[in-house]
Amino acid sequence: MAEDLDDAAKVSAPKGAVAVLHAEGRLQKLDFWLRNPDYLADELLNDYARSGESILLDLAGNILDSDEPEIYAIPMLRYLFGAFEALDRALSVLVAPRLLIVTQRRTVHRVLQDNYYLTAKGRSVAEEAAERFAELQWYTDRALLVKALAEGTGHSALALRRRQYLQRDYAETPLNEVIPSIAGRARTRLAQLRAARDQGSAA
Repeated sequence: MAEDLDDAAKVSAPKGAVAVLHAEGRLQKLDFWLRNPDYLADELLNDYARSGESILLDLAGNILDSDEPEIYAIPMLRYLFGAFEALDRALSVLVAPRLLIVTQRRTVHRVLQDNYYLTAKGRSVAEEAAERFAELQWYTDRALLVKALAEGTGHSALALRRRQYLQRDYAETPLNEVIPSIAGRARTRLAQLRAARDQGSAA
């Protein structure tokens, strides 16, 4: 989900960096959709309801017709600005061998923005792992889907947060509690939209 660095960006980037994802808030929002396939699928259904593009219904179906929402779900807590989890421990295994470099833009008093740089070494390790372990393809596929959803929503953390807060279950989760699954509701909705589509095709 990181963006490749062009020649101009490489000048100010850490040595060896090849791509970057700006802002922790944005990373948290993207991570939520990756870790909660039921919410990702329901957003695809929202886009299908607006556009009528069958591919969106099919993509949501691929997720909800399987046990993916149960197997791959990694719950997150809701904080003031939405889904959140401290990243230091999770990222440390990538930072230590310099697969990832984290930098901060800050004032004397506070951090303005964290930047997450993927290194050439990190990209090489990821590509090799994907080739050797077929089960990792799921993460690549879902990351690309999350990236496409984010691009259609707006790149900023604020735009992503606003969209996620439109989900009732997400928005109504009390602070510091786990955001609940919506797999059952999303599957019911998928069935209703499929029925409506089939009735329209038969008319």
